[in-house]
This record gives sequence, C-alpha cells and structure tokens, in this order.
Amino acid sequence: MQYEAIIGLEVHAQLNTETKIFCGCSTNFGAEPNSHTCPVCTGMPGSLPVLNKKALEFAIRTGLAVNARIAPYSRFARKNYFYPDLPKNYQISQYELPICEGGYIDIIVEGTPKRINLTRIHLEEDAGKSIHEGRAPYSLVDLNRTGVPLLEIVSEPDLRTPKEASEYMKKLRAILRYLGVCDGNMEQGSLRCDANVSVRPIGQKGFGVKVELKNMNSFKFVEKALEYEIKRQISEIKEGGTIRQETRLFDAETGVTYSMRSKEEAHDYRYFPDPDLVPIVIKPEMIEAIRQTIVELPDAKRERFIGHYGLPDADAELLCSERPMAEWFEEAVRAGGSPKATANWIMVELMRLLNEEGKTIEDCPIKPGGLAALIKLIEKGTISGKIAKSVFQEMYKSGKDPEEIVREKGMVQISDTAEIEKVINHILDSNPKEVERFRKGEEKLFGFFAGLVMKATQGKANPKIVNELLKQRLKQG
Repeated sequence: MQYEAIIGLEVHAQLNTETKIFCGCSTNFGAEPNSHTCPVCTGMPGSLPVLNKKALEFAIRTGLAVNARIAPYSRFARKNYFYPDLPKNYQISQYELPICEGGYIDIIVEGTPKRINLTRIHLEEDAGKSIHEGRAPYSLVDLNRTGVPLLEIVSEPDLRTPKEASEYMKKLRAILRYLGVCDGNMEQGSLRCDANVSVRPIGQKGFGVKVELKNMNSFKFVEKALEYEIKRQISEIKEGGTIRQETRLFDAETGVTYSMRSKEEAHDYRYFPDPDLVPIVIKPEMIEAIRQTIVELPDAKRERFIGHYGLPDADAELLCSERPMAEWFEEAVRAGGSPKATANWIMVELMRLLNEEGKTIEDCPIKPGGLAALIKLIEKGTISGKIAKSVFQEMYKSGKDPEEIVREKGMVQISDTAEIEKVINHILDSNPKEVERFRKGEEKLFGFFAGLVMKATQGKANPKIVNELLKQRLKQG
C-alpha cells in the first residue's frame, strides 16, 4: 500500500517592532538576561497591557500581502498553560476572532506551481526562554523574550512533501522580509516553524492521526524532520502499530524526532476573551492606508524581471529571493550595466565572494555603480573578461572604482592589431612542428596557440582580435 503525507505548518514570525506587543520594553536581541522586562511583561499583579499599534499594522500588512480577509472586528484571548518561562501562566493570543482569515501563498516545486491556502494569521505574545546548562540540576529562565510580538501564520493541510514545506517556508520568509515586518533570522528565533504531519493511504479522503513537530529553525531541518517523521509513521502503521497524537521534537544532530508530550486539544487551554484588552475595530480607511505601504512583492518582481529585463526564470527567481539583492541589481542596471551581464556578475562572482565571508549584499563593499562601470569597460574593449575578474576581486577588497584599478595596475586590454600580430608571429615561429600538425588537421591545437599568445601578453590581448589574427596567420601557410 502506498502512503502520502498531509502537512500543515504553523509559522511564528517575530515582528520588527522596537518595543514589545503590550508594553514599552525593548525587543533587541542579545541583551543581558532579564534586562528587558517590566511589570507588564512579567505579569505582576495590577499591571495592564496596551496593544502596540505598529504590531497591529504589521499584521494587517502581512494579511493584505497574502490576499487574506482583514477582520473588521477581532479580539485577544488568554491561552492558559503553565511553563516556567510563562510568568502570567497564560499567553495572550487570539482564538475565535483572529485579525486575518484565509489567503494563500504560491510556490514552485521542481518547476510545478502550487497554491498553499492559509487558515488564519493572528497576533500573540512570545514566551520567555528556559536555559538548560549541561547536567546542572536546575534551569535558568530569561524573560527578555516574554511579550515580544509574534505573528502566527497557519496554513491549511495542503502540503504533501517535505520539499513543498521547505519551499513554502522560503517564500513566506521572503514575503515577510520584503514587507519589512520580520527579519526572518531563523538562528535567532525570529522565524520558527511547527509542523502538523500525518500519513494516509493514497486515495483515502480522511486524515490520519497528526503529530506536531517542534524545534525546527532552518529550511534544511524542516525537510529533514518531516522526512524522518513521515517514514516513522508509515513504518509504524505497516508494522501494525498506531500513531499517537503527540508533540515531538527534532534532534538536528541525530536526524530523528522523539516524543516530548501528548498533544493538547484547544479546550485544554481554556481560551477566553482577555478582560484587560478591548476588542480591535479596524476601519476600511486604515486598511487602505496600510495597503498603500506594500512594496512590490517577490512574485510580481520576478515576473517583471523576466518581462522587462529579459532574464531567464531561474535568474529572476534568485535575484528576487531577497529584496536588497533585487534592489541592488536594479540600481546597477540603472547605472548602465546590461541586465544579463549584471545578473551574471551578481549570481556568480559577487555571491561567491559574499558567501566566502558570510556576508549579505547589504554588507557588499562594491557599489552597484561600480559593477556597471566594470561592465562598460568590458563592452568598450578596455579590459577582457578575464582581466575583469581580477579587477572585480580588487574592487571587493579595496572598494575602489574599476577605472582606478585598471589605471594603477596597467590592466588595459591590448587591441592594437600590429602589436598582437608581432606576438602571434613570434609564437608560430617558435613552434613550427605544432603549426605543421595544425595545418594537417589537428585543429584542437588552435587553443594551444591562443593560450600562448594570452600568456605572452599577460592576459591583456583582446581575445576576439587574437582569434581572428591567429586564424588568418595559420591559413596563410
């Protein structure tokens, strides 16, 4: 019997607000433990929460970007449970009346488009962090993260493979970063993913028993955890066992999932409207004002790059995966770089140098205008493509303009036919046997002669002129 997986993702995105969702404490990452706290976020008696308006605006902006319905009326609820890092013993979240409902995200997996529908998007506060140090018989609690605003984006169970889940996460992260509502830093916990996964025989309509997976902080781990869990469930069923509804954690070192606790139902949390927070009423004019702040999103930008700049699908997809990269590319093109050449330099040479140093294009020492100037030097024949790579590396190291580097290092391409002819004549006169073999049919020796000419000119000879003059000279024999 063949089985298929049913996967739904719950993604928690930390919002890029300066302060927490219900108080004025800072949301900056990496501060001294318990230094960003106050009576509100630590749940002291008598303290009252006040909603951060920017967090609400970010939630609406996200909902509009994914074509969700913005609810004119929503409210917060208390989700009751005990954790050492949850000082109030409840989390302020949303339950029956979320801010956004529906919507969708389109993904492409191995060239095939697929639409992943969304159930809801709602606001909630984050919990603190429990720290377990070695074998110590105690845990430490850091409440700096308590009250940090989160956006929970819940998908429908439309995903069928770990690869689809990974692509969905990548697209969602790109959208959130384009919107400026979340930095998407998975290592710091700014973007976290829980997955609900079950398996069923292919053709069966009902769902199997679902298991929740937690502790996935990278696209790779999302795929690996789902791959393992799907195989585990199928194996369990084939051996006559049953799947328990539970929460499991993924161990990145061993690549396996293990049981954490039995899975709670919604009624276990005893949701009820938070009496300290008034309901949220969102007027149409507020929604329209926020709609005007939405930038061109990845899919629309990718289609424009293909249509306007004539880029291949794969090039456009890569360039539009990050908003800063897409903007860097367009600035270079506006400065005069040809679109295709600019794309190639970014995707090959620039990304290689940035990746070697673990940098992003926002940290790039080369300005877009510098790359455009380099491309112009190649197009004019001032330097060759090979020399351009050396110039580009020097630009990256020093931040200097390409013209300055070419001038200082004497890298100007030799295009003087008389000078190149002189070198070619010397090369052919010094290798009479190879010339004879070429004229007898060993045409692969052409590359041998061209290489010697380029070596003699230290790579400065214009390759096009070298090839033309070499052909003429070799045919003269």
